This record gives sequence, C-alpha cells and structure tokens, in this order.
Amino acid sequence: MKKVKLLVLDVDGVLTDGKLYYGSSGEEYKSFHTQDGLGINLARYSGIKIALISGRSSNAVKKRAEELKIDVFYQGIHDKVQVLNEIMADLNINLENICYMGDDLNDLPILQIVGYPAAPQNAVPLVKESAHFVSKANGGEGAVRELIDHILTEGYDYKSLLHNYFNGMITFTQ
Repeated sequence: MKKVKLLVLDVDGVLTDGKLYYGSSGEEYKSFHTQDGLGINLARYSGIKIALISGRSSNAVKKRAEELKIDVFYQGIHDKVQVLNEIMADLNINLENICYMGDDLNDLPILQIVGYPAAPQNAVPLVKESAHFVSKANGGEGAVRELIDHILTEGYDYKSLLHNYFNGMITFTQ
C-alpha cells in the first residue's frame, strides 16, 4: 500500500450515489459524503495526490473539488486512459503507484492497468471482478473513505498519521 502515490477517483457512483438530481430550473444537485472528504484530506496529508476524472461535467463537482483542494481535476472526459497518461507524465508517477476507484464499465480500461484497482460495493459486476479492493459501502456513502482508510492502515502508521493530522486542530475538554 505504501506504493500508492496517486489516488484517482471517478465521480458519479464513487464520490456520489450515482443518481442525477435536477431542480425545476434545470440546476443539478449531487450529494457528497463528508467522511469521504475527510478521508481525502488525510490521504493528501500523508502525501498521496488526488485526481478526479469524471465523464460528466458538473458545477457541483467543480465546487466540491475546489473545497477539497483536489490536486488534479478533469470533467467531461470520454477517454480516461488518455487523461491518466497525461497526469502520470505531469506528476512523474507510474501505473503501479496508482489506485483507481470506479463503478461502471467506462472505468474498466483504467482499472485493468493501474497497480491497485478498487470499486464501491454497488459497482457493476465486471468492475468488482477487476478490483483488488471492493468497499463494503456504496458509492456516495463512504466508499472512498473506506478505501483511503484501507490504504493508510496497510501502508502507513495510521495512528501516528491521525495524531499528527489532528494535533492542535481539536481541543478535547472533559
């Protein structure tokens, strides 16, 4: 797990529940799990870069990516492998050092080439068959956090990482 230097995530069905919600004026709504957000912050704190590659474009996703200070963010992408190759060149990272979490058939080309493929529980069967890690949680319900906890627990001194991350951020009173 220490080999993971880049965590790449699909958005719809991974960071969200995969459902599309539209308001009466056509505005789009998405639901993100806050535990995924803290997990992403922990991963970034540990030195893991985070990338989002989404097949759709959404202002809600752009806002969430900005809030989480995502290192690399692409939307409206049909050829995710091409974008991944660009990211790898820019960050000087090899496939073996990449963990990718996807949920649907369009994620298979990347899942089949990265070092650590992952999927949420509600991913389609072919995606889950290609994954080394399948979360117990569904996409949008903490699946990303579960993956990050797995990566950090297996490859890092997780308790020390948490201690250092929260040192000074939280004051406990009795």
